[in-house]
Amino acid sequence: MNHFGYRAGRLYAEDCAIEDIAARAGTPFYCYAHATLERHFSVFKSAVPEGSLIAYAVKANGNLAVVSALGRMSAGADVVSLGELKRALAAGIPPQRIVFSGVGKTRVELEAALDAGIYEINVESAPELELLAEIAAEKKTRATIAIRVNPDVDALTHAKISTGKGENKFGVPMADVPALAARARELKALDLAGLAVHIGSQITDLSPLEDAFTRIRILAETLLAAGHAITRIDLGGGLGVPYVTGNQPPPDPAAYGAMVRRIFAGLDVQLIFEPGRLIVANAGILVARVIRVKRGATRNFVILDAAMNDLIRPALYDAHHDVVPVREPERNAPWAEADVVGPVCETGDTLASGRRLPPLSEGDLVAILSAGAYGAAQASEYNTRPLVPEVMVKGTDFAIVRDRPRYEDILARDHIPAFLR
Repeated sequence: MNHFGYRAGRLYAEDCAIEDIAARAGTPFYCYAHATLERHFSVFKSAVPEGSLIAYAVKANGNLAVVSALGRMSAGADVVSLGELKRALAAGIPPQRIVFSGVGKTRVELEAALDAGIYEINVESAPELELLAEIAAEKKTRATIAIRVNPDVDALTHAKISTGKGENKFGVPMADVPALAARARELKALDLAGLAVHIGSQITDLSPLEDAFTRIRILAETLLAAGHAITRIDLGGGLGVPYVTGNQPPPDPAAYGAMVRRIFAGLDVQLIFEPGRLIVANAGILVARVIRVKRGATRNFVILDAAMNDLIRPALYDAHHDVVPVREPERNAPWAEADVVGPVCETGDTLASGRRLPPLSEGDLVAILSAGAYGAAQASEYNTRPLVPEVMVKGTDFAIVRDRPRYEDILARDHIPAFLR
């Protein structure tokens, strides 16, 4: 469910007309519905065991307003870089609700995590374990860790967002975990508290998750039998969302939560979850204006002022996003097939291919749906196009929560060296 819909022929975000927001923010812009964030978080929280830590995956959408809103709902944060750690702290997430994941943590990042006193660092290799122990000893502190496990499970998702197969870079092979756990026990600056697993994103079938979680349960029991104090298990995120209207929806959080409860029944551990896309994807849209409609030799094109640098998912993953006009089409409007494209000088700058669309003309507004996750977060300034504003709506109020930079600001970041002057 989201909070975007037509009223009297105009598209609204909660109680704000998209046209009114466009008049103030300009186009293109991202728009987030606070009510959808709240609903999705509450649905997920009610589905998982009481006492679980829900550490929102900041990589999905790191806007401070989004992270802050979720923090006020009791969310923690899953971060994968020093920048994301700083974002989480700046948004008011308490350190004791922050988990640091990621396969390539640097010394500087590990030092910052220890200095901040975060809840857990998910260690992904033996060299990282040794480095963290060295840093913690230097700081005369103890680092609370979980070992991220690679369970060699195919998530049945897009190859570029699969993270739990043996060929993927993430985690420690299951067979190596007992020895790494034993090494962690030898290192006095480390406190091994648990295990972590995350097999991928946009998972639409619960069976791979059930397989991975079952393997983690067995591994946890093995470590407990060996005398390790396993008190928490981080199950990652990955549950998919419905991007295509009318398609069979992915399993809902209630079914996911029931599966988790069944697998971990009787195991005295705190569970940690890292949902990102599930919370924010359908809470956001990208609003763009039609530059022109172009008739080509074999197909028609609707050219928008939004492009692949604003929303790269279709170019990167062949991802589908529904595209709707901000003005509701007439009942008997003659729909026709067209490609929805941007102005970037790349053939890959296609936001939607072969879509049935109502008549659109220069100046019309359209909304690209389900764009709240990995939209603004993956945007760039390719073609020297400024990052677009982000807007949050709550009821009848809206605010610009990230400004559009000026060209002068973009150019000022570059420096022509003296030897070229």
